Amino acid sequence: QVQLVESGGGLVQSGGSLRLSCAASGRTFSTWVMGWFRQAPGKEREFVAAVNWSGHETYYADSVKGRFTISRDSARNTVDLQMNSLKPEDTAIYYCASKTPWGGYYTDDTKYAYWGQGTQVTVSS
Repeated sequence: QVQLVESGGGLVQSGGSLRLSCAASGRTFSTWVMGWFRQAPGKEREFVAAVNWSGHETYYADSVKGRFTISRDSARNTVDLQMNSLKPEDTAIYYCASKTPWGGYYTDDTKYAYWGQGTQVTVSS
């Protein structure tokens, strides 16, 4: 079976940094789009960032642009999310997800077929 596992979440002060990592196992998805979504209490799940198969095309939500960086190592089936200048409003469960490379739809969570269990990120004031 396909499994995505996130790691790197935790508690950090406002202005601090965290680096999340997602590892794929069970089979290779090196040509698939990899994305990060997040969900805060009482909020709907929202798109954070995505990267295509080559790692040369990236997409970011306006709320994180300039602060977060997504990258991938297709050979190792891993994708990272470097989060800098964290704010309390970044507090959420962060999910790694994967979808086919066809047709774009990078920000649409319904297009992603596989999901990790999530990792908690808490940013204190």
